[in-house]
Amino acid sequence: MKPQWNCLFENLGEWQGSFTRLSPQGQELEDTPTLVSFEGLNGNKTMRQIVRRLAPEPNEKVLEYSTLGRGVLFFDNGAFSQGSIQFGPFSEFGCELGLIWGDRRLRLVQLFNRDSKLDQLTLIRERRVGTDMPERPPLTVADLFGTWIGEAITLYPDFRPSTTYSTILQIQREQPHRLTQQLSFKTGTTEQTLTSTATIEGSILRFEQSTQQFQVLLLSDGASCNCPTHIKPGYPFVLEVGWLIQPDLRQRMVRSYNDKGEWVSLTLVTERKE
Repeated sequence: MKPQWNCLFENLGEWQGSFTRLSPQGQELEDTPTLVSFEGLNGNKTMRQIVRRLAPEPNEKVLEYSTLGRGVLFFDNGAFSQGSIQFGPFSEFGCELGLIWGDRRLRLVQLFNRDSKLDQLTLIRERRVGTDMPERPPLTVADLFGTWIGEAITLYPDFRPSTTYSTILQIQREQPHRLTQQLSFKTGTTEQTLTSTATIEGSILRFEQSTQQFQVLLLSDGASCNCPTHIKPGYPFVLEVGWLIQPDLRQRMVRSYNDKGEWVSLTLVTERKE
């Protein structure tokens, strides 16, 4: 792994796109065109980040920083997540998950209110200025069916060495409005297989577990949002974004919290459909 600061600089340049505010059910509420730029200063010891909102009332926010906060981790290609390091009831909570592929970036912000309920989502779709890599069509359930063979890398907030392992994700339709998902992976000498079922309700997949109820929203640009609808204290949970980059290529980023509400890991999975 490269130093975290060097990974940040994979995002250098100007990124044109939009911030799309969504309801907890994935309905589009507002779309704001934006231009985000990253510039290295002082021999790349400082990063200047400018966020310009181009409409309806243009404004800009300038940030300069030379260190990274405790709540952020970067992968070698510039993909990252930043957000809360501790979940607790009666407090606002959330994170940003950012993927990058060539001249495209896709970011998702998930925010929970003081009642620990999913309150607001923001989908951010961007391309590097001067490039024309197109957006993907909206994600459909049919896009997900099949067997996905993946490679995962997990980073840790305490900066212990990263771990790399293989994954197999199988998604199949069981009934017209139900699907089954089986995820298998091996870390070290431990092999695990997790199986879950979901009800298909249009562009929402509703998963029921004994500990948490969570949903997957199928969104624009091949994106998906996976998170609990209501975080219950005392149980582990994950916040996830997915991106179908090509019909047979997908990335997922998973921010994991333990039963104490502590942020424990960040995983980037790159998987291809067999």
